[in-house]
Amino acid sequence: MTSHHRPLFHLAFPVTDLEAARHFYSDILGCATGREADRWIDFDFFGHQLVAHLVAPEDHPSAATNPVDGHAVPASHFGVILDWDQYQQFIVQLEQRGVEFVIEPYVRFAGRKGEQATLFVRDPSNNYLEFKAFRDIDMLFDKDLEKY
Repeated sequence: MTSHHRPLFHLAFPVTDLEAARHFYSDILGCATGREADRWIDFDFFGHQLVAHLVAPEDHPSAATNPVDGHAVPASHFGVILDWDQYQQFIVQLEQRGVEFVIEPYVRFAGRKGEQATLFVRDPSNNYLEFKAFRDIDMLFDKDLEKY
């Protein structure tokens, strides 16, 4: 058995088209595929396991939003936290591959201790993904709101 320094997460989520999901997660985001069957595909999502499960379009949930910084942030979303430089490189990769941003990359709390960069994209099944980076990763779970 392989040991890891940190636990890995597993997320199963609905998609309405497996081949479109394969293209988006593999070709656009660069995720390797793992096991698969007729109705699901495993993806290596930055070292974590995502499983896209095929559902009928009418069974895919709609996304509610919450207002954050003047943006309609999808309440249901997932993603990863990259380091600052990796995040900047990832933006270029997304732009070069023609990905449309749901929320354009921007910096929250600029110049403050909780400074973070964020962006949102959507996969072909309307699942929302957030990619973000903290200037100081130690602020990830910090509760002192005065720093923000």
